[in-house]
Amino acid sequence: MTATTPITTPFTARSTAAEVVDGIDLTGRRAIVTGGASGIGIETARALAGAGAEVTLAVRDLDAGKRTAEDITATTGGRQVLVAPLDLADRASVASFVAAWDGPLHILVNNAGVMAAPETRTPEGWELQFATNHLGHFALATGLHPALAAAGGARVVSVSSSAHLRSPVVFDDIHFRERPYEPWLAYGQSKTANVLFAVEATRRWAGDGITVNALMPGGIRTNLQRHITQEDLDRMLAQAGAGSITLKTPEQGAATSVLVATSPLLDGIGGRYFEDCAEAAPNEPGTRHGVATYALDPEAATLLWQVSTDTLAS
Repeated sequence: MTATTPITTPFTARSTAAEVVDGIDLTGRRAIVTGGASGIGIETARALAGAGAEVTLAVRDLDAGKRTAEDITATTGGRQVLVAPLDLADRASVASFVAAWDGPLHILVNNAGVMAAPETRTPEGWELQFATNHLGHFALATGLHPALAAAGGARVVSVSSSAHLRSPVVFDDIHFRERPYEPWLAYGQSKTANVLFAVEATRRWAGDGITVNALMPGGIRTNLQRHITQEDLDRMLAQAGAGSITLKTPEQGAATSVLVATSPLLDGIGGRYFEDCAEAAPNEPGTRHGVATYALDPEAATLLWQVSTDTLAS
């Protein structure tokens, strides 16, 4: 990726998803939002549906998905809000979802995730946060590559976090088999993986008209923090310092995802990391803003792609 002028937009940290997509017509476009039945996933899906897209909520809880689809339909008037089962930590579930998809796919929002979970492993022995947040989405996106290529100008949205600043991908021990498990380090490296995926996928797929960008949605109190107590959250906010974290509403938290998915300002742009509706600057040590150099490292991105492919094939 060559050095270029950072992307700026008229939108800010206070902008909502509806404001970002206002005036954009997604009629005839098909979108998937993983984790579309909770938190910012709901508002991401609502904004896309409101702009005319057919939206599939890819969710573990089908009942919650159906309730959300009904709510989105009622509030947007859209008739094309669908629900399909997807458990990102289950290889068979991802494979079934991919096999069931038919036709082109214009927008894939890799939104679902788990945060700071207690040490948990998949049946393969993979650490759950890395398996869900990265490997599941990697398998989903690569499996849907033909559908994305068929769309022409498709976009993939990789929802990362400022928590990527906590850890690079530790290739020597991704799954905490040797080092002591620490929930935030595990979460952090999975979020770094989300950015590295955007870098390498753009390099590999730009020739197919597919661009992939990562983003930090901002601090939003949602079900993603189900493993975090209010006391934990208060302590984190205090440690971060006054003014460094301002909690957003879910509608504001979804704005950067929707911007990356739809804005004509990002046509042909990929492999970048956005926050507060603009491309992020490099992180300055001691702050929680910006993007870490290691998260945009093309060599690490290529290595992660190979490790991910080998892991899923094992």
